Amino acid sequence: MNTIDTSFQRRDPWNKGKLTGQKAPLRLRDIWAIRIHLQLARNIRDLALFDLAIDSKLRACDLVKLRLCDVGSADHISSRAIVLQQKTQRPVQFEITTPTRDAISAWIKQAHLQSNAYLFPSRIHNSDHLSTRQYARIVNA
Repeated sequence: MNTIDTSFQRRDPWNKGKLTGQKAPLRLRDIWAIRIHLQLARNIRDLALFDLAIDSKLRACDLVKLRLCDVGSADHISSRAIVLQQKTQRPVQFEITTPTRDAISAWIKQAHLQSNAYLFPSRIHNSDHLSTRQYARIVNA
């Protein structure tokens, strides 16, 4: 009367064999390889976005909401910037390196940005700035 059915199948965990946890940081040669690739592809917006992300170490939500006035003006990019983080409400100061300033200046000229405009505007008219989802797609590409 007491029979135990042992015919059920075990399911493997969804993450079996996959790497989990924090990803390894980019190495310096990887960063330069990405920069060279973006320069050769003449992808000015993505180069400015990548360089600024590396220099600032800001979260994606803070990076896409940067305005031109946060990093300088249309004719001059500051060597340092201070941004208030959305998550922690703490100010973050970071240095903007010369290659990043050059990339941002080239992007501003190409995009014809005004002084109070978002640094990375959206192509969709009902959205002011690049979305964090679109930023993730750019990073994955």
